[in-house]
Amino acid sequence: MKDAESPHIRSERRDAAENRQRILNAARRLFEQYGVEQVSMNQIATEAQVGSGTLYRRYRNKGELCLDLIKDNISLLFEDMEAYLNQNRTEPPSKRLKGILSLFIRFREKKAQLLKGVEDSAPTNRLRYRTRSPLYDQLHQLFVELFDEMSAAEHTHLHNVFRADILLAALSSDSYLFQREVRGYTPEMILEQLCSIFIPPQ
Repeated sequence: MKDAESPHIRSERRDAAENRQRILNAARRLFEQYGVEQVSMNQIATEAQVGSGTLYRRYRNKGELCLDLIKDNISLLFEDMEAYLNQNRTEPPSKRLKGILSLFIRFREKKAQLLKGVEDSAPTNRLRYRTRSPLYDQLHQLFVELFDEMSAAEHTHLHNVFRADILLAALSSDSYLFQREVRGYTPEMILEQLCSIFIPPQ
C-alpha cells in the first residue's frame, strides 16, 4: 500500500517545491522593483501564477516570506560569526563583541528591506515575536555570553540579559533606520556609538 501511494506523494512534494520556488522568485523580483513595503501578498500570488490560498498555506504573511528569502544568508552570517569568534578566541570579550556587531551591521545594511519586512509583519506584540525569531534568539545568546565574560573580567554584576535585550532593540529596523535616515549616522558611526554605550572603557 505504501509503495502504491509514493508516486502521488512524490508528485505533491514536487508541486509544493515548485510553487515555493515560483513564489520566492516572484517576491524577489517584485521586492527589487518596488520595495518590500509597497508589494502586497496578492501581487506576489499573481506574479507567481499561484492562487492566494496556495500562497497563504505556505506563508501566513509577508514577514514569513521575507524570512524564507534570507534564511540562507542568516545561516552564512552565523557561520561568519562563529569563524570570527574562533579566530579571535584569545582577544578580550569587548573586542569580540565589537567584531560581532560589525558583522551584523554589515548584514543589516545588505538585507535592510527584507529584515524590515520580517519585523513589520510580526504580530502586534513585536517584542514577544522577536524572542521567538531564530535570528534574534541566536544574537541574544551571543550577546549575553560576551557580556557575561566582560562582567567576569571586570568583577561587575550587571543584568546581561537586559543589556542584550536593549542592544537588540537598538539594532532593530525601526531604531537602526531612524539613526541612518533621520539622524544621518553612517554604519561606522552607529557601531562606534553602540560600542561606547555597551562596552566599558578599557
